[in-house]
Amino acid sequence: MDITGSTAASTLPVAADYQRNSIANVFTSSAAALGVPGFSNTLGLPASQRICVVLVDGLGKSLLKQRSGHAPFLRTTQSEAGAFGHQQTLNVAFPSTTATSLSSLGTGVSPGQHGMVGYDVLDPRQDKVVNLLGNWDAGVDPATWQPFPTVFERLQGILPVFTVSQPKFADSPMTRAALRGSTFLEAGTPHARTSQAATILNSHERALVYLYWSDLDKAGHRHGTNSPSWEYALEELDAAMKRLARQVPPDTLLLLTADHGMVDVDAAHRVDYSERAELVAGVRHTAGEPRMVHLYFEPDAMPAHRESVMVAWQQTYGKQAWVITREEAVSAGLFGSVRAEVLPRIGDLLIAAREPLALYDSRRVSPQAMEVVGQHGSITKAEREVPLLRIPVTSGRK
Repeated sequence: MDITGSTAASTLPVAADYQRNSIANVFTSSAAALGVPGFSNTLGLPASQRICVVLVDGLGKSLLKQRSGHAPFLRTTQSEAGAFGHQQTLNVAFPSTTATSLSSLGTGVSPGQHGMVGYDVLDPRQDKVVNLLGNWDAGVDPATWQPFPTVFERLQGILPVFTVSQPKFADSPMTRAALRGSTFLEAGTPHARTSQAATILNSHERALVYLYWSDLDKAGHRHGTNSPSWEYALEELDAAMKRLARQVPPDTLLLLTADHGMVDVDAAHRVDYSERAELVAGVRHTAGEPRMVHLYFEPDAMPAHRESVMVAWQQTYGKQAWVITREEAVSAGLFGSVRAEVLPRIGDLLIAAREPLALYDSRRVSPQAMEVVGQHGSITKAEREVPLLRIPVTSGRK
């Protein structure tokens, strides 16, 4: 996209370092801590025989800190850092959305490599927008869209690896794209999940277990993070982690992290940008998240026209969002190193919210989508920073 660079690019936060202190390092460091050659322990995890990674969808570092009164067990874990607890801060992938971060978690590589660069993005081959989370297009093969071997696949024949999650994710396209290669154990309820994970860890002298927790994210999207429903979901998570810590073997390394944080956006700041003709003129496709919009221009759109659209966005939302070109995003390292095949999946123009703002194209999304309260996708600290907690195992304590 040959247009003049935007001033917004100079104010972007520093991009995640996908080689260290990011969601991409959790499984790779765990494999190294389990003694598997060929992996780097960039997170400095202690050597272990068993590791259980709990991935809590939607638990940002700032949210955990602000609402720690509803998580007394996890709060104790944080306060005892240096004793038998420990906390680190990780950066999630960009955009800060589940499909992208779980893909970096599962593969150990950046979004620009694995190609899962948004909730939904352009498939250049089909010239259509495709969803990468729960509603995959029939014309997209998960194994070719994301061609890198997962950490689970690399551990096959070396170490037992298990996923504990809801039944619907057992053979989902998202699982086949980014988390393939483990033994999948179905568990629907919180109690079933912790019991299943504990049973596996107690029956294997050496293992890596991945436990996915979606309840908090659902409550946040529907009711917001300031709601009683979200507080209850956090309390349920806290109780479940306390229960799991009592059930696993004493020499287990129990880790808790997240795929993104969340920002509440009130109804007045959930806007339909497609109503403004100057913001979508010459735009062939819109995609992404409400807080990280991808805009794809018509192939014959002239540079002057493209720049006029960018200026229109800057004049309308420049104080509330970063308005940047694809080239600026790649140059800033937001997606990490980007493969040539992945580049056209990224929008020509990206709108990343910095204030509580959610942007919708009503021509493409349902009215129900605009009722979502808790949002994520952008690069603010609230969305990109997540905790990595080492939860103290209490099963062997008196």
